[in-house]
Amino acid sequence: MDKELDYYTEKISPKKGNGAKGKTASVAVEKKEPREQASADGAETEIIGVRFKDVGKVYYFSPNGIDFKRGDKVIVETVRGVECGDIVLPNRTISEKTLVSPLKKVLRKADEKDIQQAEKNREKEKEIMKTFSEKIRRHNLDMKPIDVDCTFDGTKILFYFTSEGRVDFRDLVKDLASIYRTRIELRQIGVRDEAKMLGGLGICGRPFCCSSFLGEFQPVSIKMAKEQSLSLNPTKISGTCGRLMCCLKYEQNCYEDFLRTTPKIGASVDTAEGRGVVQDANLLTGMLTIKLDKKPDVPFIVNKEEVKVIKDAQIKLNRDEIKALKGLEDK
Repeated sequence: MDKELDYYTEKISPKKGNGAKGKTASVAVEKKEPREQASADGAETEIIGVRFKDVGKVYYFSPNGIDFKRGDKVIVETVRGVECGDIVLPNRTISEKTLVSPLKKVLRKADEKDIQQAEKNREKEKEIMKTFSEKIRRHNLDMKPIDVDCTFDGTKILFYFTSEGRVDFRDLVKDLASIYRTRIELRQIGVRDEAKMLGGLGICGRPFCCSSFLGEFQPVSIKMAKEQSLSLNPTKISGTCGRLMCCLKYEQNCYEDFLRTTPKIGASVDTAEGRGVVQDANLLTGMLTIKLDKKPDVPFIVNKEEVKVIKDAQIKLNRDEIKALKGLEDK
C-alpha cells in the first residue's frame, strides 16, 4: 500500500439486515475488545456512561475516582484520540463480568477551557464541511458529503459521505491532508446513518426516532410488517430514508405474543357453527372472520376464545413480496 493510503487502513464489509447494501469504503474502523472473563469472587467496578454525539452510542469508562453527575462534560481517550463527551450515566457500580475489557479511565472533568475548545471545534467543522463539499465538486466525485467530525485534540478529522457505489477518493484524501495537516479519514455511510446525522420529520410528524433517542439501529424486517398486519406498500412502511421504519420494532414483542394465541389467516378451526377457515384476524381485538365450510358465502365473525384450532397456518412472505420489498431492509 502506498504511503499516502495510510490515512485509512481497513474496509467496511456490508452486513445483512441493517448492514450496508453491497458498498465498501476504505476507512479506519474501531474493533471491539473481547469480553472479560467473569471473576470468581463476583467483583464489581465503578463506571460512567459517556456519549459523544447528541444521539449516539453510550461508551463506558472508569471515573478514575471523580464524581460525575448527568450533563457534566468529560475528557477521555478513545481509539479515535482524545475526545470531549457528555455524561449520560453518572457513577454507578456494576459486575465486572458485564464489561468490555479493558475499561479506560477518564483523563479529567472538562473545565471552561476544554468546553471552549470543543465549541471552537464545532465551528471549525462548519468551515471544513464547506471545503469538503468544494473539493468533492472539484474532483468530480460521485459522493454526497454528510458530516464532518474533528477530534478534541485535533489529531484526526473524519469525513462522512454517501455514494451509490465504490469511490476512489485517494486524491481527495491527499488534497484534504495537505490543507489541514492532520490525519484524514473518509467513511462511507448508509442512508439510515445519513438520516440520523441530518435529522428531519417522519411521516408521523415527529422528529426522526434515530436522531431523537435511538442510540443504535435495531434489526427491522419485512416479516415484522406482515406479522403486524400492515400494508406491504413501500410508501406505508418505509421512513424518509427509504428503509423500513424503525418503529416497526417497538411493538413487535406484543404482536409475537398475540400471534402465539391467535389463529392465523388460513388456519382450519372448529366453531359453534361448524368447521371453517380463518379469512381475517384482528390481533388487537382477537376477533376472527371465518369462512364456514357449510356457508362459504356468509362470513362468520367470532372471538378467538370461541374456536378450536385444528391446523394453524404460518405467516410467510411470497417470492413477489420478497423481490419487491427486499431493498427496504438494507441500511
